Amino acid sequence: MSPSKAAYYTHIPPLHYHHQNQNDIVLPLYDYNPYRSRRRFHFHLIWAVGILLFLAAVYVFWPSDPVLKIERLKLNRIKVHTVPRLAIDISMFVTVRVHNTDVYSMDYKSIDVAVGYRGKKLGHVRSAHGHVKAKGSSYVDAKLEFTGIRVLSDVVYFLEDLAKGTVPFDTVSEVEGHLGLLFFDFPMEAKISCEVLVNTANQTIAHEKCLHKVSVDSCTI
Repeated sequence: MSPSKAAYYTHIPPLHYHHQNQNDIVLPLYDYNPYRSRRRFHFHLIWAVGILLFLAAVYVFWPSDPVLKIERLKLNRIKVHTVPRLAIDISMFVTVRVHNTDVYSMDYKSIDVAVGYRGKKLGHVRSAHGHVKAKGSSYVDAKLEFTGIRVLSDVVYFLEDLAKGTVPFDTVSEVEGHLGLLFFDFPMEAKISCEVLVNTANQTIAHEKCLHKVSVDSCTI
């Protein structure tokens, strides 16, 4: 059996020695472990990447606003009645574009389009249900018939606008449906109110100013 090696210890100075040497500093023992440091770094890196992936998924899959747009508003027929009183009949075609900006499909139950003139509602038309694929668009065509507009001021203003070559209309388009992703459904309602100026010479929209309003409720399974 080999003799054990002697261990040498440094004698700790007495208390009065510390008072005499104020510059002496005792440092704690630091145990550096490179493997533990690398593991801590990898943990923080994975945590940060996971948070970024989660935020990216929320950004991509969070339901966003469908876009409604009046693509066409065309005057089809105008007829003025003088007997028994001054009145006017208006027939027009309207095309509404529904654009789905999400990465999943959208089904709508109906699209309602109302048309007014100088703040007064002339009438509305409602379309049937439809489907819009992810990142796709759907076009809805409708024909509106307004007969017997008898308010004298409206008839006079309308005839004046026709003579000028531009007629201002107010349109309100509403769509109801849901956005679907796997087993989840997001009930959705969208509404757009527009002031549309129609050029009667070439039957195009000369100017359009719109205000969007969208409501997406909580998801259901």
